[in-house]
Amino acid sequence: MSEGRLTQKDVALFFFPLLLNVQFMSVSHSIINAGLARLEHAVVLLAGFSVAMVLHLFVASPSYQNHTITIAMVRGRKSLVAMTLFVLLIAAWVSVLLALLAFSPVGTFILDRVLGVTPPVAAGAREALGLMVFLPFITGMRGLCQGLVIRARRTGLVSLATAVRIAMLFAYLWLGQLWFTGTAVAAFALLGCVGTETLVIAVFAWRVKLPAAQDDERGFAEILRYGLPLAYSSGLQQTVPLLINAIISRLPDGTLALAAFGVIRGFLFLLAGPMRNLQQAYLTLVTDAADNTVLVRFLIRVSCGMALVMLLIAWPLNAPVLGSIMGLDDAMRHYIAWPLTICALFPLIYGAANLLRGWFSGAHLTARLGRSTFYKALLMVVLWPLIVIPPLPLPGVAVAIFLLLAAELCEAGYLYRQRRALLADRGLVPLGAKALQSKHGNR
Repeated sequence: MSEGRLTQKDVALFFFPLLLNVQFMSVSHSIINAGLARLEHAVVLLAGFSVAMVLHLFVASPSYQNHTITIAMVRGRKSLVAMTLFVLLIAAWVSVLLALLAFSPVGTFILDRVLGVTPPVAAGAREALGLMVFLPFITGMRGLCQGLVIRARRTGLVSLATAVRIAMLFAYLWLGQLWFTGTAVAAFALLGCVGTETLVIAVFAWRVKLPAAQDDERGFAEILRYGLPLAYSSGLQQTVPLLINAIISRLPDGTLALAAFGVIRGFLFLLAGPMRNLQQAYLTLVTDAADNTVLVRFLIRVSCGMALVMLLIAWPLNAPVLGSIMGLDDAMRHYIAWPLTICALFPLIYGAANLLRGWFSGAHLTARLGRSTFYKALLMVVLWPLIVIPPLPLPGVAVAIFLLLAAELCEAGYLYRQRRALLADRGLVPLGAKALQSKHGNR
C-alpha cells in the first residue's frame, strides 16, 4: 500500500486479485448452464438444476466458512487436526441433509409442497442432488486447504486452482453425457471439476508450511464454538434465493421463470459476486472517514462498470452471448432481456450492503448483521402471499428480480439506519484493521 492516504490504486491492488477468483468460479456455473441449454428439454433441465443448486447452496452453506475459520484458528498441527474434524463433521451433516432431499419423502415434500415445482423439474432436481451428496466433503476440504494457502499469503494459488477447475469442466461435461442423462450430467460435471480444484489446492497447501505452533493452539471444542455461529449466519443468507424460487415456481410461468432466474443468477454471481470482497477491503484498508470516502468512490466506479457489462449483454450482445455462447433460444433471450437490464442496479446495492457489513464488523457489532439477514428473509415471507394469492400479472422472472433487489435494499437500508443511529447516539467512528489492533490488540 502506498504511503499516506488511501488511494484508488491501493484499493484496486487489494480488490482485483480477490475478484479474479470469484469470476473464475462463476464462469464454471455459466458453462454448466450453457451445457444444459444444448440438451433436449433444455428449459426443464435448466429449471431442475437451478432448483437443485439453490437447495444445495442453502443446505451446504455452513461449510462455506471453512476457509475463514481456518485462517482464524489454525496455528499448528493440533489445531489443524481439530479443524479437519470440524470440516468432516459439517460435511457429514450436510451430506445427510442432501441425501434426505434426494432419496426420501422429505425431498418430495420440499420440492412438491414447499417449492411447488412441477414433477419433471422436481425429478431433475432430485437426480442432481443424488450426485451432490458427495460434494460437501470435497468443498469442505477445499475450504480448509484454501485457508492454509491464504494464511500463507499465496492467494494467487487459489485463483490458479480455480482456473484448472474451469479448464477441466469441459472434459467432465463431455464425459457426463456419455455416462448420464438430464441434470445428472451437470451434477457430475460440477462434482468432477470441484474435485479437481480441491486436489490442486491440496497440493499447494501441502507445500505451504504450517504456522509455528503456539501455546494457545485451539482444540476442537473451541473451533466448534467459533465456527458454528458463522455457519448459522451463512445458512440464513441462503434462504433468500430459496424463498424466491418457492414464490416464482407458483406463478403461471413458473418453470420458465425458474430456468431464466437460474441463468440470470449465474451472471449476477459473475458480475456482482466479487462485491462481497468490499467487506474485507473495508476491514483491512479503512482507518478513518477519508479512507471510507475513497472506498465508496471505488464502489461506485466498479459497480458502474459491472452495470454497463450487464446492459451490453441484455441488448447489443444479447444474441452472441445469450444465444451463441449460452445456447438459449430466441424466446428465452427476449424473456431475460428486461430483467437483466434491471439487474444493472444490483452490483451497487450489493456492494453498498457489503461496505456496511464491513463497518459493523470493524465496530464489533456483528449481532446486527445477523438481524439484517433475518429481516430480508422475513421480507420474502411477508411478500409471498401478496404475490402468489392471486398471482401477479407479471413475468415470473421479473418478480424474482424485484424480490432479489428488495431483499438487498432491505438489508442495506437497515444497516445504514442502524449505523446513523449508532454514530449519533454513541459517537462511534468507522474502525479498520489497524484501528482495531490498536484498540483490542492482535486477537
